[in-house]
Amino acid sequence: MIIPWPAPLVLDVARRRSALVLGSGISSQAHTATGRSPKRWQPFLEAAKRRLAKPRAIKAEIQKLLDKRDYLTACQVLKDEMGGAIFSDLLTEEFLTPQYIAGDIHDSVIALDSRLVISPNFDKIYETRANALAHGSVRVKQYHSIDVVEAIRSPLPVIIKKHGSVDEPARVIFTRNDYAAAREQNKDFYSIMDALALTHTFVFLGCGMDDPDVRLMLEGYAFRHRFGRPHYFVMGKGSIGPCVARVVQTSMNVQVLEYDSTNHHVKLKTAIDELKQAVDGERLTIRDNMSW
Repeated sequence: MIIPWPAPLVLDVARRRSALVLGSGISSQAHTATGRSPKRWQPFLEAAKRRLAKPRAIKAEIQKLLDKRDYLTACQVLKDEMGGAIFSDLLTEEFLTPQYIAGDIHDSVIALDSRLVISPNFDKIYETRANALAHGSVRVKQYHSIDVVEAIRSPLPVIIKKHGSVDEPARVIFTRNDYAAAREQNKDFYSIMDALALTHTFVFLGCGMDDPDVRLMLEGYAFRHRFGRPHYFVMGKGSIGPCVARVVQTSMNVQVLEYDSTNHHVKLKTAIDELKQAVDGERLTIRDNMSW
């Protein structure tokens, strides 16, 4: 088995008491007819910097931020220097216009049959594929939707776009100011996310640990509920060192599950397929024992 999936995680997915959190690592497995894939955070910002019609000094300042992995500030500077309208056009050009085709890994994630999926990605790759397979029965809500709670409590599957959608690029959360404004103007949404962290097991797939909202939520959860069950981060081996992993486990109550990420993360799909097999077996046991 590529990842030794913990039994409590398998049980929570089987009982649909989990929330799958899909990061840019999942979106990057999509492609166009010509083989192009959507850029992850740093490559996108690097490309935007090259297109910036500004003096070298400004580009050098942005590069320093990128080198320090301060992506939020780099993105803010880029947006300010480029202008909001041009920046929105750039988002549309990169994440909507190319008409990305979902990869095999998207089908593997969908096959887990999780009722609740949370995505910080603002492309439409996953929800387009999920709705195609479910004949349009998957609801999609954004962080600013007024009926997020109703959708979560509904028996229908729902995808929550926690950073917005490229359909509304002006409302995408991508810069330092965007994060600050969203936390202030959409407090109810973040309260909902905190509540879900109590009632559901979060499984992060293709995500990094750079999202400040995720860190705040999990650090708050770990501090307030020292004996709460852990959430899970699925990461390529070597993404973080063992010492950092121990700090993360303590400060965020997260268990890191690693896999061999060589050959463009191809083994992640196999690991998710193995999780599905374990979940399917657990669901049969639940059915036979009528222990819903």
